Amino acid sequence: MKKTALYDKHIALGAKMVPFAGYEMPVQYNNLGEEHLNVRSGVGVFDVSHMGEFFLSGPDALDLIQRVTTNDASKLTPGKVQYSCMPNETGGIVDDLLVYCLGEENYMLVVNASNMEKDWNWISKFNTKNVPMRDESDDYSLLAIQGPKATDAIKSLTEMDIASMPYYTVQVGKFAGQPDIIVATTGYTGSGGYEIYFKNDVADKIWDAVFKAGEHVGIKPAGLGARDTLRMEMGFCLYGNDIDDTTSPHEAGLGWITKYTKEFTNSAALKAQKEAGVSKKLVGFDGIDKGPIPRHGHEIQDNEGNVIGVITSGTMSPSLGRAVAMGYVSSDFSAVDSEVNIVIRNKSLKAKVCRFPFLKIG
Repeated sequence: MKKTALYDKHIALGAKMVPFAGYEMPVQYNNLGEEHLNVRSGVGVFDVSHMGEFFLSGPDALDLIQRVTTNDASKLTPGKVQYSCMPNETGGIVDDLLVYCLGEENYMLVVNASNMEKDWNWISKFNTKNVPMRDESDDYSLLAIQGPKATDAIKSLTEMDIASMPYYTVQVGKFAGQPDIIVATTGYTGSGGYEIYFKNDVADKIWDAVFKAGEHVGIKPAGLGARDTLRMEMGFCLYGNDIDDTTSPHEAGLGWITKYTKEFTNSAALKAQKEAGVSKKLVGFDGIDKGPIPRHGHEIQDNEGNVIGVITSGTMSPSLGRAVAMGYVSSDFSAVDSEVNIVIRNKSLKAKVCRFPFLKIG
């Protein structure tokens, strides 16, 4: 198992470490619910250094990104970030990712840890114009500093005007006394905040500076357990659970990042699917009967006992105090307020289809 550059920090804080995507990662430090709620009301810090960073540059970099991703990266200008996905050739998704425009002809792709090798090989397969590509995943660390007090926690560490950064933007500058630090606003929690990318050799310095600067607002570390419950409350997809090589962008509700103003991998087939309509859709489930919490793989049935879908993610929402879940159902049952039954250990729990997000913020 790999270790992030901040592994010793987590051990010193008594974190519970678990294997995740080939890394030893902190799942929680003390209490998952407290970590979750601290992000919602204050500020929490996640070590997500397991994520992958690919750098593409040169005059043909944009063309390559356009051919392998669904969103229209030609809309990006320096300082902008875009959520996108890479479709495969059989109707599914290779991975979802972030496309950063760091400058003219200079891009960073941030991919899921479990898919790094697969993604690199996939992009390389289409790199027919010899676009310069660098995989710097093992050289970079990444902190997600999330919550409504994130700006107050870290604004003293930089002269960059981070307080006025819109959602899905990026700046590069001096942070905590270190040069060339990438600061972005692409949060996965719904509570605002920043992502800080830096080289491993300054990881300890950045970590210490962030926690010292944020003491006055009660900054605390948070583990992957809270990261999962936070993203679940917002209805954000997790690759390997809610999207994978067998689910299409349109089935997953990602039509908004699938633009047919250009050609990309399998675009003709995906466009035909959009026009014909999908047979299954990813939806949220709320109003779930009290009982076991729905989890990935649990069956969904109609009132006659017919199987109509499967749960992809489920949790007890710390903010709402009740279970919520996501899953695919037959399109006939995808309308809001449709009643379904989630089968857990031979027990049937009634639930209703709802819109995302589960938690309304602001």
